[in-house]
Amino acid sequence: MSSLVYLALGANLGDRDLNLLKAIARIAERIGIFSAISSVYETPAWGFESDNLFLNQVVCVETDLSPQEILTETQNIEKEIGRTEKTNHSYQDRLIDIDLILYNDLVFKSETLELPHPLFHQRMFVLEPLNEIAPELVHPILKKQIKILLNEYRSLGK
Repeated sequence: MSSLVYLALGANLGDRDLNLLKAIARIAERIGIFSAISSVYETPAWGFESDNLFLNQVVCVETDLSPQEILTETQNIEKEIGRTEKTNHSYQDRLIDIDLILYNDLVFKSETLELPHPLFHQRMFVLEPLNEIAPELVHPILKKQIKILLNEYRSLGK
């Protein structure tokens, strides 16, 4: 049985456009069929200082893989594109970053994965592209549509 999965992609080093395209091609090969792909958004770094702007995008994929299998595949894709190991508790410039944001309406937490992604509703660079492709989608914990979360975040003046 297929699941709908939302992935957030970001790149701020190297050929950012090419890195996103490589990630999208590999996601299509290994994870599933795209049901939606957002526009690309250029945003400043979040959580750290950088002179390099990010390109961000959100994709929706129909997949038969489990959340853990998706995590493994996205980490492999990141490494193939040139991403070094993710550091704990600090953000840095990167060639590519792929985060699993939502997996159906699953609420799940393990040592390696938390669903929904715990901070996505506080990140404009995820909310804007996600709202573009799935404004009616409901956050499984907050029980609010993405378009409402985006409006609430904007009203905070961030």
